[in-house]
Amino acid sequence: MKLSKDLLRIDSEDISLKIVSFIKHRVGVAGAEGVVIGTSGGLDSSTVAILCAEALGPEKTLCLILPEQSSPTSSNVEDALSLCEKFNLQYEIIEISPILASFKKACSGLNLENEKIVFGNIKARTRMMILYAYANTLSRLVVGTGNKSEIATGYFTKYGDGGVDILPIGDLYKTQVRQLAKALGVPEKIMAKSPSAGLWPGQTDEEELGISYDQLDLILYGLEFWMLLEEIAEQLKISLEKVKNIEKKIHITEHKRRGSIILKLGYRTFGLDWRVPLDQPINIRKNGGAYFG
Repeated sequence: MKLSKDLLRIDSEDISLKIVSFIKHRVGVAGAEGVVIGTSGGLDSSTVAILCAEALGPEKTLCLILPEQSSPTSSNVEDALSLCEKFNLQYEIIEISPILASFKKACSGLNLENEKIVFGNIKARTRMMILYAYANTLSRLVVGTGNKSEIATGYFTKYGDGGVDILPIGDLYKTQVRQLAKALGVPEKIMAKSPSAGLWPGQTDEEELGISYDQLDLILYGLEFWMLLEEIAEQLKISLEKVKNIEKKIHITEHKRRGSIILKLGYRTFGLDWRVPLDQPINIRKNGGAYFG
């Protein structure tokens, strides 16, 4: 197989129809009344929000915009608002800085100011808590915005942006999401931004990952189809070490992609041999926050 960008081309119309059908089905099976999405003003969350609105209608698609003071988020908030206004999406803006300040005070012995990654994860988990507070109260699903590139490399926060009910674009590489976003009409300003989780000032995905998404996605594609590491490196004209580093990321972040591991002691252990069909309807207690936690 010859690695090239052509391998990552998608039929955006076909993919869009499949994702819309998936969202409708999962919300229907759950008996939920809509969805809640953390909307950052970035490419992935914008794409997912539009797809949810197509699947369920704008009135059942609630976008929560969750900025905080320590990161330069004003333009991101503006971009998220422009998206919501363009597609008539429901939205609320909740500043999370007071919550983070309280957390710092409660954990003053940890000196979180010097723990950039740790505190970044706390921000992501704070947003997750707010998303679920709304989802539980409104009997809705929390829709994740992670893509295949992020999931493969573990570039997400466990129980943060990874703590969701469904991942509609989770099997699309970042470069494929970009194609889909363009077809869906995501504003050009959002399309042009450098991808960032926005967890601290100046953060960008590609700088943290140490590789561009164009290269990363082709490496991941080669690994997905069992290509030899040496062959991937040779075809892409990059170092073997860089390919090995991506393979290592996949292995060491496996814990992020699975549920908590249970020691098997009984006859039928949940997750191993006691499984419930995914399509089994779930009864939700109205307005009681009983859904998914």
